[in-house]
Amino acid sequence: MPWGLPESDEEVERSTNPFPLSIYSAPGGLRQGPGGAAQLPAEARTCGNGGRELRVLLSTYGSRGDVEPLVGLVVRLRELGAEVRVCAPPDEDFAQRLAGVGVSMVPVGRSARALTTAAPSAADLPRRAAELIAGQFDAVTAAAEGCDALVATGAMPAAAGALSVAEKLGIRSVSVTFQQLTLPSPHRRPLAYPGRAFPPDVTDNRVLWDLDAQSIDALFGEALDTNRASIGLPPVDNVRDYVIGDRPWLATDPTLDPWQETPDLDVVQTGAWILPDDRPLPADVVAFLDAGTPPVFVGFGSMPLHAATDAAQVAIEAIRAQGRRALVGRGWADLALIDDVDDCFVVGEVNQQALFGRVAAVVHHGGAGTTTTATRAGAPQVVVPQAADQPYWAGRVADLGIGAAHDGPVPTVESLSTALTAALTPATGARAAAVAGTIRTDGAAVAATLLLDTIARTSDRS
Repeated sequence: MPWGLPESDEEVERSTNPFPLSIYSAPGGLRQGPGGAAQLPAEARTCGNGGRELRVLLSTYGSRGDVEPLVGLVVRLRELGAEVRVCAPPDEDFAQRLAGVGVSMVPVGRSARALTTAAPSAADLPRRAAELIAGQFDAVTAAAEGCDALVATGAMPAAAGALSVAEKLGIRSVSVTFQQLTLPSPHRRPLAYPGRAFPPDVTDNRVLWDLDAQSIDALFGEALDTNRASIGLPPVDNVRDYVIGDRPWLATDPTLDPWQETPDLDVVQTGAWILPDDRPLPADVVAFLDAGTPPVFVGFGSMPLHAATDAAQVAIEAIRAQGRRALVGRGWADLALIDDVDDCFVVGEVNQQALFGRVAAVVHHGGAGTTTTATRAGAPQVVVPQAADQPYWAGRVADLGIGAAHDGPVPTVESLSTALTAALTPATGARAAAVAGTIRTDGAAVAATLLLDTIARTSDRS
């Protein structure tokens, strides 16, 4: 999550990650009219195209958490007869994941992993944003040729660029967020951007959201308007509101991420976009699982862990202190084993849906996708939030009673042991199993049907 994402206030000063990704998922409704989620007959899905199938472009820039949900949407759209293209960062793991469902990825911009691990400074944010916006104008313009609709998500600058291309080409567009914290709401304060803390004496949430919009304009407005002018589009008065639109789509589970109604936004919560994963676990992973009691999984996904360089050492020692075996996810931090004792094993890319159902608990960073997967699997969790929306997901896990929220991004053996003790109680395990049954699995299907239905309705009116 390295790009342009605001952070929780307490994380701003210590984070080395000024451009977090997932929280800059772009929310917004289909720009050429509202729609419902009614089932469509196959012939309606041509939307007046002379009988050809609909073409939909999905555009994102971000970490795995910004790409994985699109895999689920790709599959459901194709089941409904649509042709789908995807623009995403040129990372090999993203291309392989999309190729696994039969979609060739159109690469956009620089490697998201390289940008994340490089930890650019907050002062470099506008320049990085300008590069990203320019890349969107180049790649998305070509990929959108012949498309009927564009779905934009990922980093705010990328979403703004993609939506501008759709505007220029006259393509219907919708923006989607995978967490709600960038949707203005009187019920909570916005997250602060790196180097742009809010005045401590301002406590009114509506005033803070106005300041948030001003920060976004200052960071991204000039680069966006320069690129818009190059293709004959007028300047944008408010970048955030342009990206959000009037009818945001919130692709999260309502149990994990309940939305409180606000008079200013007509939010459509589709449910999380989950694709059932039938990939088998690697034989060596299965052998480790079968060799003893369920281990504790620890992994931090796309987080580089610049501030917690000894995370593997700390985690393994804390897990051993519980009398448990450890399964370490390598991730973008390249976590590794600390010795050759056979109570620990390290894994790379793996089917987490299958894996999390076989572990005693999951220790993770609190990304939206990992939190949802662990919750759906019924695995107790310890969330060690690193930045951005992750403290929010840690709080939701604790509030639901399905795990523990670690205080801060840098665990010690003692602090992680305390959290694990809470997560591994029978009561937490029983609660996690109960909540697992409430997590919806139809979010991608709901979104696919809603998208195609909306296109059909707006086409009928045009």
